Amino acid sequence: MKLSALVEDLEYTCPQGALDLEIADFVYDSRKVTEGSLFFCIRGAAFDGHTFAADAAAKGAKALVVEEVVQVPDNVTVLVVKDTRYAMACMAAAWFGHPARELKTIGVTGTKGKTTTTYMVKSILENAGYRVGLIGTIEAIIGEQKIPAANTTPESYLIQKYFRQMADAGCDCVVMEVSSQGLMLHRTAGFVFDFGIFTNIEPDHIGPNEHTSFAHYLACKALLLSQCKVGIVNRDDEHFAEITKNSTCRLETFGFSEKADLRAANARLISRPGYLGIAYELQGLLDFPVEIDSPGTFSIYNSLTAIAICRHFQVSPRNIQEALQVAKVKGRIEMVKVSDDFTLMIDYAHNAMALESLLSTLREYRPHRLVCLFGCGGNRSRDRRFEMGEVSGRLADLTIITSDNPRNEDPQAIIEDIKTGIQKTNGNYVEIIDRKEAIAYAIHHGEPGDIIILAGKGHEDYQEIRGKKYPMDERILIADILAGK
Repeated sequence: MKLSALVEDLEYTCPQGALDLEIADFVYDSRKVTEGSLFFCIRGAAFDGHTFAADAAAKGAKALVVEEVVQVPDNVTVLVVKDTRYAMACMAAAWFGHPARELKTIGVTGTKGKTTTTYMVKSILENAGYRVGLIGTIEAIIGEQKIPAANTTPESYLIQKYFRQMADAGCDCVVMEVSSQGLMLHRTAGFVFDFGIFTNIEPDHIGPNEHTSFAHYLACKALLLSQCKVGIVNRDDEHFAEITKNSTCRLETFGFSEKADLRAANARLISRPGYLGIAYELQGLLDFPVEIDSPGTFSIYNSLTAIAICRHFQVSPRNIQEALQVAKVKGRIEMVKVSDDFTLMIDYAHNAMALESLLSTLREYRPHRLVCLFGCGGNRSRDRRFEMGEVSGRLADLTIITSDNPRNEDPQAIIEDIKTGIQKTNGNYVEIIDRKEAIAYAIHHGEPGDIIILAGKGHEDYQEIRGKKYPMDERILIADILAGK
């Protein structure tokens, strides 16, 4: 493709070289530069691509996209832009022929609920006959192909590549998770979402390598409402006014509030052995009863976001009701049948905020005992261990402390930190360092009416120890335990 065609929608200066070049490849990793490629000098947390400009030119790059002038041979074209990440997103869209124009695009952002909402949307739309692609924390799904995810929101080049593959595979639409980092780093630039969903916001991802403050985190999340045609926002969120103040889209709302366009009313818990759910009456823009095979108020919010989107696709109430009954997300309130007497589930809750929300929700079902099994990751904040220990000690009747991804730390040292948090409470606990043995203990000691939660691993199917990932899927561990292995 000609370089001139890639920069049609971009502001730039060209201090040297020509635009009438045929570009052979599109590269943002200097190690992958080949003859005739276009190289983007990206500033990252650990490396600055500008320092590799000369090396990229020596390897055969025909053109460089930079934020500052670099010293390269005169025969190499240099394009200077304000932000190379933004430029890469716009040029990637052109490189793949603007595939977003061939799809209905749905972006979901928020602190919690993104993953579940995307799978609910996919389930409802497919139940109505649409072909739906998905990009998210767990995987990208293109037809029958499933590609494990490295980031919640991939780099812009990869997003556009997936969009092109989806369009070529006959997809009508794509639903994707949009992280604050993805918005901040312009990974979703180069196109406008048809629909943007804002599930909720709470303090998270605040630190030296992510967001400097909650205000910055919120501002990055809210960027989605300037990059979509229709924005659908949680009316109940205490930060609603701040979230929407700079929006440029047409706004719709959901929630329990009478001010919401799509409302949930008369919510009630549903509980039987091996099954926890919730039901409510949908009111406002649509009016029909809803039941979800997932517990808690947050499940109502997740379903409302999905319904609010699917309303725009003229999906019938019956299709929505049927799809919500079968929508499943691996590792998100995933119930695994092991007994007729008690309920066991797997969830990704891996920080104090998520664990508190989950355990508080499960307590509403008045279990005989609430049993929480979890560990914490190594080479991560020790504060998380203290906090999760204290939350579980306060809300669970029994905590089973075990290992998660110890990485390069001693698993027992991590457990000791968790115990420090638990010991601030009156909570009962046992410690079993081997996760399979811990799960076996939970199952074999389950009592009628118990709810047992295996927290922290969720969709992950590995355990990371000393720099190596070993296969470990909790569903397989459970099956082995039940088979007596």
